[in-house]
Amino acid sequence: MKQTYEGAPAGKGAIYTWTGNAQVGQGRMEITESRPNELIRIHLEFMKPFPGVCPTEFTFTPRGNEILVNWTMNGKHTFIPKAVGLFMNMNKMIGGQFEQGLAQMKAVAESAGLLTATSK
Repeated sequence: MKQTYEGAPAGKGAIYTWTGNAQVGQGRMEITESRPNELIRIHLEFMKPFPGVCPTEFTFTPRGNEILVNWTMNGKHTFIPKAVGLFMNMNKMIGGQFEQGLAQMKAVAESAGLLTATSK
């Protein structure tokens, strides 16, 4: 997979693009809003295998010595993705990737001293 980074080094205006095989596809992410410890908004655009735009948002809510992370993605489905969704369980297909992403986010926050190892 080919990955590129451009724009701002972090926060609003940071851009990540990727191009890969049929499983990975091609896409682009741009951070459109960033409020440290509160919110990250991303314009997520898929080019291949199915074009689409999925506004993505991370919100962070302190709860005692823990932080609740809410990760949402929205988007409209054209006919082909809707048809695929009838026969495939999307949660089974990509749910593990969400869990892996959240675990990686936790590991980065812990290594930066933002969370303790007992945080969930």
